[in-house]
Amino acid sequence: MFESLSEKLGGVFGRLRGKGALTENDVMAAAREIRVALLEADVALPVVKDFIETVKQKAVGQEVIRSVTPGQQIVKIVHDALVEMLGGGSEDLKFGAPPCAYLMVGLQGSGKTTSTAKIAKRLTDKQGKKVLMASLDVYRPAAQEQLRQLGQQTGIATLDIVAGQKPVDIARRAMDTGRKEGFDVVMLDTAGRLAIDAELMNEAAAIRKAVNPVEILLVADAMTGQDAVNTAKAFDEKVGLTGIMLTRVDGDARGGAAMSMKAVTGKPIKLLGVGEKWDALEAFHPDRIAGRILGMGDVVSLVEKAVETVDHEEAAKMAKKFRKGKFDFNDLLSQMQQMKKMGGMGAMMKMLPGLGKMAAQIDAAGIDDSVMKKQEAIIFSMTLAERENPDLLNASRKKRIAAGSGTTVQEINMIVKQIKQMQTVMKRMKKMGSGKMMGMMKDMMGGDMGALSGAMNPDALADDMADLDDGGALGPNPFAPGGALSNAGSNISTADLQRLLGNPNVKGGHGGKKK
Repeated sequence: MFESLSEKLGGVFGRLRGKGALTENDVMAAAREIRVALLEADVALPVVKDFIETVKQKAVGQEVIRSVTPGQQIVKIVHDALVEMLGGGSEDLKFGAPPCAYLMVGLQGSGKTTSTAKIAKRLTDKQGKKVLMASLDVYRPAAQEQLRQLGQQTGIATLDIVAGQKPVDIARRAMDTGRKEGFDVVMLDTAGRLAIDAELMNEAAAIRKAVNPVEILLVADAMTGQDAVNTAKAFDEKVGLTGIMLTRVDGDARGGAAMSMKAVTGKPIKLLGVGEKWDALEAFHPDRIAGRILGMGDVVSLVEKAVETVDHEEAAKMAKKFRKGKFDFNDLLSQMQQMKKMGGMGAMMKMLPGLGKMAAQIDAAGIDDSVMKKQEAIIFSMTLAERENPDLLNASRKKRIAAGSGTTVQEINMIVKQIKQMQTVMKRMKKMGSGKMMGMMKDMMGGDMGALSGAMNPDALADDMADLDDGGALGPNPFAPGGALSNAGSNISTADLQRLLGNPNVKGGHGGKKK
C-alpha cells in the first residue's frame, strides 16, 4: 500500500545521505519534498501540516546540522514523527466478562461480513476464544445466509436464523445464547448502507445500548482514501468507535487513510486486512509500518509469520540433513512451499532491511512467484528417486521431465545448478561446525531479537555469504565484492535480477563474468 510513498521518501533521504553536512536550506528543501509526497499519498492536509512542522522543529537545529551523520538523524526524526502520526503504539482487541460483544459497523462493500469471520477465526486460533457470530443485517438479501456459510468455512459457530426478527432483538438473542452456551465473544455483524444516513446510525446506536459492546469496530476500505477517514468521523460522532479495521490494504491504495485515521478521528487502527485468505489479517503496529515506509524492513513481523507457519517437525528434519551437508529437490520444494505460506518472495523481501528497492525491481522485471510455480512443476514431474538424488538426471531424464512440466531442458539445468550450489553451501556450513550453526539457529528461533536484527543486516548477510564462497564451486558469488548483490540495498540492473533468479534467457550483468 505504501510503495509509492516509500519510493519517494527513499529518494529524498538518499540525497540527504549523499551530503557530508546539511544546511538549514537542505532540511527545508527535504521538508517540502516530504510534504508533497504525503499529499500525493492522500494524507489529510491538516495532518501533513502538523507532521512537517514537527519534523522542522526537530531537524532545524545545531544537533542535526553538526551531526556526523545528519542524513541518518533526519531519517530517525521522520521515522519517529511517522510512528506518532500512525498512532504511537499498537492497541490490542479488548475483552470483558464473557460473553463480551464486538459490534461490527461500516458501509456496504467495505468487507464487513468477511472481516467479521476473519476476526472470529483469529480469536479462535490465536487466543483460544469460543466465538459466536450473528448477522443483524435483515435488509440485504441473503446477508444472514452469507455469514452462516462463512461460519461453516471457518468452523466458527453462527446464531440460528429466525425470519422476521429485528436487529436489536437478534442482538439480544445472540447475547442470551452466548451466556447459555459458554461463548467468550459474540460478534455482531450490523447492516451497511451505500452512504451514511440517520436510520443506519440510529439502528447502530440502539444495538449498542442493548448489548453494551466492549469493541465497536469500524470496517473501512483503504482504497477509498480520505472517504474512509470521513466515514470513521461520522460513525464515531454518532455511535462511538473503539477502533478501526482497514481492509484491502494489499491493494493499490496510496496509504492516506491509514496515515490520517488516528490523527483525524483519535481512534486507533487495530487490524489490517492484507489479503483474501482467512489468516490474511495483521495487527496494526505503527512502528513496524513506519519502518516499512522508510525501507527499514519489518523483521519482527517476518519472524512472527515464520513462527506461525513453520512446520517445526519438517524444519528439524531439514536442519538434520543440512548438518550432514545434504540438500535435494525435496528440500528445495519444501522451502518454496514455506515461502509461499509466508506471502511469497516479494512480500518477504519487503520485510528485510535494505531490500525494499530490490523487491520493487523484481516486480518491475516481471519476476514473481510464477518462477517458483514453474520450479514446483519441474520437481513434481520427477520420480521420487530423482528428487532424492539429483545426480540421476541424465539427458534423457531431463527431456522427460521437461515434457511433463511444460518447460525446457535449459530450465531443468538451471534448477539442477541451484541444487548443486546449495549442496556446496551446505558442505561449507558443515565445515563451520554444528556448534556455530546451532548457535545461529538458536539466536534466530529463540527470541533473541538483538541477534536476529544483526543477522538481518544486509551488510552482515553479504559478508556471511561472501565467506561461504570465495568464487569457487558456486561460481561468481553475487554477495561477494563486485557481485550483483554486493550492496544489497542499492540499485542493481534488471538483467542481474533476472539472471540471479533463474531466467536462462538473460546473460551477463555487472556481477561476475559471463559464462
